[in-house]
Amino acid sequence: MKYTEKKDKVEDIKIAYIGGGSRGWAWTFMTDLAIEEQMSGTLALYDIDFDSAKKNEVIGNKITAMPEAKGKWDYIATETIAEALTGADFVVISILPGTFDEMQSDVHAPEKYGVYQTVGDTVGPGGMIRNLRTIPMFVDIANAIKAYCPNAWVVNYTNPMSVCVRTLYHTFPEIKAFGCCHEVFGTQKILASIVEEKFGLENVDRSEIFTNVMGINHFTWLDYASYRGFNLLPIYQEFIEKNFDDGFVDNTEHWANSSFSSKNRVKFDLFKQYGLIAAAGDRHLVEFMPGDRYLKDLDKIKSWDIEITTVDWRKGDLKERIEKSNRLVSGEEAVKIEPSGEEGILLIKALCGLTRMVSNVNILNTSKQISNFPADAVVETNAIFEQDAIRPIFAGELPEAVARLEEPHVQNQAYILEAATTYNKELVVRAFLNEPAIKNRLTQSEVVDLVDEMIKNTLDYLPERWAEQVK
Repeated sequence: MKYTEKKDKVEDIKIAYIGGGSRGWAWTFMTDLAIEEQMSGTLALYDIDFDSAKKNEVIGNKITAMPEAKGKWDYIATETIAEALTGADFVVISILPGTFDEMQSDVHAPEKYGVYQTVGDTVGPGGMIRNLRTIPMFVDIANAIKAYCPNAWVVNYTNPMSVCVRTLYHTFPEIKAFGCCHEVFGTQKILASIVEEKFGLENVDRSEIFTNVMGINHFTWLDYASYRGFNLLPIYQEFIEKNFDDGFVDNTEHWANSSFSSKNRVKFDLFKQYGLIAAAGDRHLVEFMPGDRYLKDLDKIKSWDIEITTVDWRKGDLKERIEKSNRLVSGEEAVKIEPSGEEGILLIKALCGLTRMVSNVNILNTSKQISNFPADAVVETNAIFEQDAIRPIFAGELPEAVARLEEPHVQNQAYILEAATTYNKELVVRAFLNEPAIKNRLTQSEVVDLVDEMIKNTLDYLPERWAEQVK
């Protein structure tokens, strides 16, 4: 990439998009790039489904040709990951590890044991098995980055976020990788709405809500939140006391969450228990907690105004997005250039040196930004982004009661990474037994049977040696 003479723009940036056939995140990324006028270059789209990447090449070039597109990018679908990565300044990873058939097992196979999951992509039995599929893919991606663009910045959007980022560093320790997630943004938007109600304001932007973020992805917490000098924790508490039974619904949610909305009553309940603001959606939060409180059975789940996002729904949604892709390619439907609310492009802009910003990010805890977490855990805290650097901001110590909730999941990051790289089923069983959703609910024999069943259901996307490990 190169800077203009005034150094107010960067041109000839190369971004490699792994998962470039995506029918959702890739379009979001493209439109955000079109809005940003200080950067331009080439976006190489690589996907194991080359046809989908070619369709996104057409869509991307339609976007860049629109007169309202300020950022100009050439979109090129590549047949090999080497071609995509060679010369890349930035790498974006947004893949689906396996298909929704595998995820059908992840989410729903444990239900016969009374173990329910509202998402099934991060923790719990579904998250663990998804990890087994994802880790080998990320080992290959990390090795390819090491070979073809070792100095590139790597932005991960794939879940399970924590283990994906940890795998990249485990495979290639010198990699410059981080993970982005918008869950904290949703909580900032809720706080902005509460501020509007409290002070009679309008259009308070979530960026005006300053927070201290600490925890692991999808189980993050805020021990500080302010708006123009006002401490928001007592205001949040007051809001909860008035609205706990009815909850709060945000009607401006991002497209990826719109079908998964809740009333945020779990978030409110966690504040009442621990005095911190849980900064993720209810569907994620409940999966980290002991199983009886929120996920004991279907009636309990319904009582908290949350729903299980079924894989049948996801399959139907995918069908609709494939149809939309075809319409965008043919011109039957026009592309809309509008901001997504995501920060990925702004973070790339900061790493190019065009700005400086603070955002929440998933990286290793090597700077001990959470002082009572291990250094090799991937944690989510705030960090400063500036030219070619991410500088973690010290978040402090997570209160003991909350740290105890996080500990089994941090431990399972290590268990499942070792299990996936050594083909050790016993470590998978140990991780299952350590999961709060399962602990003290299933016997060890039941867990072994469940692990065997779920691994068998996903063997098509696992290294061959796993077939030897199951009954």
